Amino acid sequence: MGNGALDGAVIAVAGAGGPAGRAALLRLAEAGATVVGSDNDPERLAEAVDAARYAHGGATVTGDTVDLLDLDSTREWAARTEKEFGRVDGLVHLVGGWRGSETFTKTNLDDWDLLELLLVKTVQHTSLAFHEALQRSERGRYVLISASGATRPTAGNASYAAAKAAAEAWTLALADYFRKAGGEQGPTSAAVILVVKALVHDAMRADRPNAKFAGFTDVKDLAEAIAEVWDKPAAEVNGNRLWLTEKP
Repeated sequence: MGNGALDGAVIAVAGAGGPAGRAALLRLAEAGATVVGSDNDPERLAEAVDAARYAHGGATVTGDTVDLLDLDSTREWAARTEKEFGRVDGLVHLVGGWRGSETFTKTNLDDWDLLELLLVKTVQHTSLAFHEALQRSERGRYVLISASGATRPTAGNASYAAAKAAAEAWTLALADYFRKAGGEQGPTSAAVILVVKALVHDAMRADRPNAKFAGFTDVKDLAEAIAEVWDKPAAEVNGNRLWLTEKP
């Protein structure tokens, strides 16, 4: 534990209570990072934090119940994290959600209303809350998890793909902020997008033992890819989409 680029780093994880969040907490703690998770479900968050602590004795893993749909609450979380630990070196955005329809014509715009909140508004709030702290860090990273559907939408996934595309655009704007802040020397912090087709975890495989899950990314592999973002120079990853599935 703790012998790489993440050793001693302070990483915030939004959406830490879900399967991908749990995997990320475990991997980041294993790498020697102090991990501060947030979720809107306190029970689910506590279970994820306890699992990471148990797996990696001595690791600092904490949890905050935060309403990421409230900008002030999100900013308070960012300020509290930086004050308590002295800095913030990363924000990993793992807030998810999915709604689809049988066909394009059957799209329910209520799905868009929900996905715009979960997939776009939370990105806006976390990036606005954490960008200054990340820029102050010598290894700041904002990591968005996106989907290949944002690049090639399907008829039944219009709302989901559009929300993911909007989140990507917002993250790329943050990357431009980091680029400009770095000046002639180049960025010291980065905003990066990890692209998957979809995610799979052990419980999904247990529920559907005959399913192939072709092209899906296991949450453990996603967690590994998240950790590897800190192994690369900021200028190499800033504003880039890193594909964990076949590029359409």
